Amino acid sequence: MSFVRACAVDEVPVGSAIAVDLGGDAEIAVVNTVDGFFAIRDVCSHAEVPLSEGEIDGCTLECYMHGSRFDLRTGLPLELPAVMPVPVYPVRLDGQDVLIDPHNPIDIQEQ
Repeated sequence: MSFVRACAVDEVPVGSAIAVDLGGDAEIAVVNTVDGFFAIRDVCSHAEVPLSEGEIDGCTLECYMHGSRFDLRTGLPLELPAVMPVPVYPVRLDGQDVLIDPHNPIDIQEQ
C-alpha cells in the first residue's frame, strides 16, 4: 500500500467532508464521522456531482443533487437513484495527518 498525506485531521471537523486532489482521475472526499475518517471517490455514480458537498449521517454520505446515499465503508449505494458503488479507499492517521492510499481502493468483497 502506498499511503499519501491527504490533509490534516483538524481540517475536517467531525460531521464534515472535504475534497482533496491526490492525482488520478477524480478527487477524493475525506469524511470525518463519529466512527472515524473515511475516504470515498468524490463523484456520485449516478450524476457527476461532488459527494463532498453532501450530508453525512452516521457512516453514510448523501449526494446533494438527487439524494442517493452511499455507505462510507463499502461505497455501496443505499438509496436510489444510484445503483453503482463508488470506490472507497484505505485511511489511516499518522499524528495529525490523514493518510489515504488512492491507488488501492478497498475491495467490496473484503467487507
